[in-house]
Amino acid sequence: MVDTGRKYVFDFDSTLTRVEALDVLAEMTLQGKSNKDEIIADIQKITNLGIDGDISFTESLERRIKLLKAHKDDLDGLVDELRQKISKSIASNKEFFEKYSDDIYVISCGFKEFIDPIVEEYNIPSNRVYANTFKFDDADNIIGFDETNVLSQHNGKIECLKQMDLDGEVQVIGDGYSDYVMREAGIADKFFAYTENVHRDKATDNADHVAPNLDEFLFVNKLPRNISYPKNRIKILLLENVHPAAFENLSEDGFSVELIKHSLPEDELIEKIKKVHVLGIRSKTKVTQKVLDAAEKLLVVGAFCIGTTQIDLDHAKKKGVVVFNAPYSNTRSVVELAIGQIIMLMRSVFARSTEIHDGQWQKTAAGSREVRGKNLGIIGYGNIGKQLSVLAEAIGMRVYYYDVNDKLALGNAIKCSSLEDLLNVSDVVTLHVDDNKANKNFIGEREINQMKKGAMLINLSRGFVVDIDALANALESGRVGGAAVDVYPEEPRANGAFQTKLQGFSNVILTPHVGGSTEEAQRDIADFVPNKIMDYINSGNTVDAVNFPNIRLPKQNKAHRFLHIHKNVPGVMAKINEVLAKYELNISSQYLSTDNEVGYVITDLDKEYNKDVIKALKKVEHTIKFRVLY
Repeated sequence: MVDTGRKYVFDFDSTLTRVEALDVLAEMTLQGKSNKDEIIADIQKITNLGIDGDISFTESLERRIKLLKAHKDDLDGLVDELRQKISKSIASNKEFFEKYSDDIYVISCGFKEFIDPIVEEYNIPSNRVYANTFKFDDADNIIGFDETNVLSQHNGKIECLKQMDLDGEVQVIGDGYSDYVMREAGIADKFFAYTENVHRDKATDNADHVAPNLDEFLFVNKLPRNISYPKNRIKILLLENVHPAAFENLSEDGFSVELIKHSLPEDELIEKIKKVHVLGIRSKTKVTQKVLDAAEKLLVVGAFCIGTTQIDLDHAKKKGVVVFNAPYSNTRSVVELAIGQIIMLMRSVFARSTEIHDGQWQKTAAGSREVRGKNLGIIGYGNIGKQLSVLAEAIGMRVYYYDVNDKLALGNAIKCSSLEDLLNVSDVVTLHVDDNKANKNFIGEREINQMKKGAMLINLSRGFVVDIDALANALESGRVGGAAVDVYPEEPRANGAFQTKLQGFSNVILTPHVGGSTEEAQRDIADFVPNKIMDYINSGNTVDAVNFPNIRLPKQNKAHRFLHIHKNVPGVMAKINEVLAKYELNISSQYLSTDNEVGYVITDLDKEYNKDVIKALKKVEHTIKFRVLY
């Protein structure tokens, strides 16, 4: 009998490793064969039939070995390959295998020849590995397996575990139905369906618990683990048809991600967000105070766009919710569209194109002008405005700009001291201002009357910046010679019918808020914003947060990290340090960043400490949020 205690029985293929070892061996031995892909597909099919119990394991093993045509010398190469294919969460939790090695066993229908050298590196000795063994002929070709080994037989894992006669609670961790049968037979107490590498319905449907990774298994069992909270338990909701790469990036990192193609109205979002830790949106979803109050678990909002007026930033900060956006990712896309619209308006391309579509040939130079030598007025000299300035100058335009903040001119651009000065001199006026509410109707009747007669107006910034009625009247009267509008005061939540007073003008280009909607920009945003989200969730970094004290943290090095968000009032920091001193924590480093409303303090400390300190820190007056990372 083995000493009483909990015992952990692991499968090998697709559990401890990301692959089925015989599939990898087939890839090696069949290299260069014309029918390689066909044979490998057959081997994989036979493997799955055996794992799911649809054919006997003995038959599965015999058929696969016959197809392999492998040699003993191939096994060293196979072991080298398998070392590179350890499951990600297994490799990151080596400490568990070292600390609990006396309680860990491997029962596999694979082969000891390649399993032993792999698991030995995880402190599992050969005498706790139960697996098949190969048979070789005189030339060391693999010709079969030891038929007397119970693991070569159908449901051999049941008989193997019986013979082991383990005492205490026995937990089986594996990816297949052939692992579950030990639980079904009553000789294992729990079965964890391991789905990090493959999801088999027959296993998950019968499991006591589904473990998407080893972190989940260790968390459920309150065992030591590499990270404090399994990422699969962190729920991420992505709305508004965010680029699929965002889903892939976040899922690949282990998070549970749900993707919805449209925005949600407030009442639906309030219901949906209750169990969500991370919310990803674009411009149509409104993250209001009511939504934030309902979001009990929310840590981060990622805006997959530039603007953030759709989010109540102040209330998010008060709730300890960090907001990130993508201020640079679609800059080039907006600038290129602006350049294109400038040229199309000056050349009356839109009007000529419409005539051709209507069956009319109207070749004329009237109203068609070069952009070279014309004056471009840029309102808002930020990331987009500056890049537009450079490109416009490159095609021969004279650039003027106006910004409420002092901005250094690029190239030969000329700064205007007032908006009126810019409007008076510009042949084309283009808007690139931020989403500050004070910018509502920034361009209205008064400003339009200050423009040169016949000048063009382009708005690729925010819909509320231009008074649409005033612009429509100016177009009707000829005061404005043409316009290109991409954004509107009110925009629909989903594609469909849309009405604006700017429709019907031959000299107006209307687009449905696509300034930043290029494949390249959306892909860049789908990389940038998830990286910011993951950096905050995984390490606590708030660099580039739009509503929160920015702090760049070094990588954790074998330490636990306390993240404490609190109201920025006198005495809080002293109370935090008082608690840390009371519990005699060995602090390796501490970081603090504040703004007028909140403070964000990060403390790195040795792994060994009294866990009661966590409760004490949560109880510090004015605490907003607290979490532990390791």
